[in-house]
Amino acid sequence: MLGFWGAALLSLLLCVSVRAEVLHLATGDDYAPFTGKVLPGQGMLTQVVRASLAEQGTAITLDWLPWNRGYLKAKRGDYDATFPYVRSAEREAEFLYSAPIYVAEQFVFSRADDHVELDDLPTMIGRRLCYPLGWQPPAAIQQLLDQGVLRRHSPLGLQECARLLLLKRDDLFIADRNLGDSALRTAGADPEQFHRSRAPFQSNTLHVIVSRQHPRAAELIERFNRGLEALKARGEYEQLIESYVQ
Repeated sequence: MLGFWGAALLSLLLCVSVRAEVLHLATGDDYAPFTGKVLPGQGMLTQVVRASLAEQGTAITLDWLPWNRGYLKAKRGDYDATFPYVRSAEREAEFLYSAPIYVAEQFVFSRADDHVELDDLPTMIGRRLCYPLGWQPPAAIQQLLDQGVLRRHSPLGLQECARLLLLKRDDLFIADRNLGDSALRTAGADPEQFHRSRAPFQSNTLHVIVSRQHPRAAELIERFNRGLEALKARGEYEQLIESYVQ
């Protein structure tokens, strides 16, 4: 019987150890409404990530780094994961992706007196695209950059892009509707000063990513996905999203 109780105690201690685990994550600031130090709950997707892992009994620490630095540190394994990122062939080779934590519809934002639409290619030639450092452009935009149709300027955040459009230093930026609208509000811009493209030209999914070099990469992704699915099953995920979209 002593052996039985000893084994039971060891099993209990192991369970407590797993449930008490803390994962170390990195993300970037000024990506409202998704992530941001001063946002409620530090951002919509920060709340989703915390809640999904808490569902699995896992707490997190969160460091705020410039996007490119956080990405590189996560790739080296200095962090257990980072978020939120869209899929790309380059990243797929280096990271495992979680289930989607958000579906982002990409729109073109330009000045109200200078409408820019992606389906009007001649008007795109020579335009200055503002796209923050560390962000991966959608494939269609990257093609225009590679062809020299667009010129890219990369400040640290989307709020700066909104300001630069007003100053006529850049001509357009590209963002999810909620993200772009939030950047304009935070920059203190009048919505009447901007034009948003008639329709989204692309939808992207955002994810938590874990370096393939991480010894437990597959396990961490699976654990996160289980927690996310539980949130969705109870309707808590929708509540978190709607609280920011409204």
